[in-house]
Amino acid sequence: MDFNSSLEALTDKMKGWVESIIVNVPNIILALLVYLVAYYLSKKLSGLIKSVLKKKIKQDSIRSLIGNIVSILIIAIGLFLALTVLNLDKALTSILAGAGVAGLAIGLALQDTIANTFSGIFLAVKDILNIGDFVETNGYKGVVQSINLRYLTLKEADNNLVIIPNSMVVDNPFKNFGLTNRIRVTLKCGVSYDSDLDEVKRISIETINKSFPQYDREIEFHYLEFGESSIDFQLRFWVDAKQNKTQIEAKSEAIMLLKKAFETANIEIPYPVRTLINTKS
Repeated sequence: MDFNSSLEALTDKMKGWVESIIVNVPNIILALLVYLVAYYLSKKLSGLIKSVLKKKIKQDSIRSLIGNIVSILIIAIGLFLALTVLNLDKALTSILAGAGVAGLAIGLALQDTIANTFSGIFLAVKDILNIGDFVETNGYKGVVQSINLRYLTLKEADNNLVIIPNSMVVDNPFKNFGLTNRIRVTLKCGVSYDSDLDEVKRISIETINKSFPQYDREIEFHYLEFGESSIDFQLRFWVDAKQNKTQIEAKSEAIMLLKKAFETANIEIPYPVRTLINTKS
């Protein structure tokens, strides 16, 4: 008797399930269609976004991350809509609550990684730092070799590589020589006291202007002081450059050109002179 009652109850339950499935077939089909459309759109939009960002963001890893984030968001929206169609509002609420708690826990555990990731995206999107730029940041100088989702790699002048977390670059001041096309070089020198100062100024400006065209800029020439053995002056001129190395090279070339021009004009660049007086008789 008990067995027959249990079997009958089980049969009634299974009939209820079958009837419920049959009744909800249209909703199930619609939910599947919603999810499939969302999945298809996620792939298409992800590829489109990566294509558009290729012109603005040079870093492959960052383009992929942004595309994947968009793809995940669209799939998530599709999943939530599918659950709503199936009248699974309670399940949807539970999923959202669980996702919020899990997201908070993951965010606290990976806050440094997340900070570096968003800093990397910021650097790429703002276009203030690119591969090949010569930069000075966090006490290091070098050429940017790569920027990924966690850190930036610099190659210093001695060929050593420096790994700097993206958040440290964003949170601290940095100098990017690649943001400007022209930089100013300052050169100091001295001439003997018997030199014609007007001639010294004319020759200096002409010599620099021949090798380093200033276009719409002017070469600045100023006498600074009466030195111990020379009258000291300063030249400031502009050069086309995006790297600190170019500034050093330009200064080196300018020194050679000025020395040669002064020698031709018989203008002396004196050695430091120190007179020793013997006070003992």
